[in-house]
Amino acid sequence: MPRSDTQLAPLNRSRSISSQTEHELKLAVAPGFRMPRLPGTPLPRRQLISTYYDTAAYDLAHTSITLRHRIEQGKKSWQLQIPLGDDRQEIDVIDSEAVPPASLRNLLILHLGHRKLMPVVTIRVWRRGFLVRHGRVPVAEIALDTVSVDKNGRTTQCFHELEIEQRQGGEASLRSLERQLREAGAFDHDGRPKLFRALSLPPRTSPMQPQAEAPVVEYIKWALSQHVGWLLAHDPGTRLGTEPESLHQMRVATRRLRAVLRTARPLLLPAWMTSLQQELKWLSELLGPARDLDVQIAYFTEESADLGERDRKLLAQFISQLRAQRAAVQQMVLSELTSARYFELIRRLQQAAQASSSILKSSLTVRQLAKREFKKLRNAICRLGPSPSDTRLHKIRIKAKRARYATELACSSLDKPVSRFVRSTRTVQDLLGIHQDAIQAECHIRQFLKYSTSVRAGFLAGRMAERQRHRRDTIRKDIKPLFKTLLKRGKKAWG
Repeated sequence: MPRSDTQLAPLNRSRSISSQTEHELKLAVAPGFRMPRLPGTPLPRRQLISTYYDTAAYDLAHTSITLRHRIEQGKKSWQLQIPLGDDRQEIDVIDSEAVPPASLRNLLILHLGHRKLMPVVTIRVWRRGFLVRHGRVPVAEIALDTVSVDKNGRTTQCFHELEIEQRQGGEASLRSLERQLREAGAFDHDGRPKLFRALSLPPRTSPMQPQAEAPVVEYIKWALSQHVGWLLAHDPGTRLGTEPESLHQMRVATRRLRAVLRTARPLLLPAWMTSLQQELKWLSELLGPARDLDVQIAYFTEESADLGERDRKLLAQFISQLRAQRAAVQQMVLSELTSARYFELIRRLQQAAQASSSILKSSLTVRQLAKREFKKLRNAICRLGPSPSDTRLHKIRIKAKRARYATELACSSLDKPVSRFVRSTRTVQDLLGIHQDAIQAECHIRQFLKYSTSVRAGFLAGRMAERQRHRRDTIRKDIKPLFKTLLKRGKKAWG
């Protein structure tokens, strides 16, 4: 864990920096594999020389993070690949220095601490590529790689693999290409990145969820470990601040950790649990404003596509204001993520996921804990009047999340009724989330209207505000039968 007085250098934006999201599928191929006939364009043959850096214990590799120095046609760059939900984000820094840039190392401060980075292996790739097109639309890029591994000055391995990287095509296009490549002779990949194969590391697997009859303490430790790992995986992307999904996933992990502690409250030492809950609440509230702005920027950007050019320019000014606010919030987030308070919270979470000293012995089962959360949700819904306030609906959303997370904690013992209950809570949670987003959107629109200087801008703001009210009214109408379904399924699941 880093010291609290560590000074972190920001990314130097004067360097050539790029960032992109990768969504790809890997297949294995035998030597001599021939590509099937596909619509598109062959790409020039390339040679990539990548020297991977990690700690002596491969701390980065074990968390699905890779850092490499790449040479391609004389161009030298440093590339950091980090998890982004189920995909990954690649950060490319043009830099001829022989050591990893401080800006990238600082993104990895939680994973490295004071451990040193060193070159662990060099991989040479000869790549034949093909850009698949449907008409003029680039659907995906297929890369056929011949790989050799150099370690300690000698070649230790050679292998072949195929990558399908999504461009503008959807998941269906990706799966269609996969079928065609399999028909041409491609077969299942073992799932390991090139680095894992080069280092002879086994595939990274998540710890198995405890069996239904396991003690509740095992469930709690497993859940804490899962969500702490997910939080740490998205810490670098949250620090970087270029992909909203990183911060979103980090906030989800924080919320789930709070839910685990809340569900397990009867089994935890009160002072320990309360203190940790307070710190997780602090982190959640730190990330909340940034997430809200990300949602609003995405929503209004999508809305602008349906407007005429004149109104689109006015809305662009509004979106620009939101982006300026988001940039300011990012600086605050980054400042707190470099604080002693945050580092201490991470240390405590990692300790909690490994030890059981704060968990009391109890005869309670994980299903009983989940049932308690459903009862709280049921009682809150039953107390709703015919026209509940926005605040009360938001509280129902929170309780629905807690009930869902508590139920998913016991998912190894889920039966059909419980699975249906989980789906109902997710539906209610998502719909009430849109309701809350509409409330936030209207707040931002009023702010836009306050600083508008033209009649047209005021008219546009009024139209947008009316649209948000319509969103809320529609959800209020749709949510009532969903509440009934949720309670019915909850009764079948928990009695």
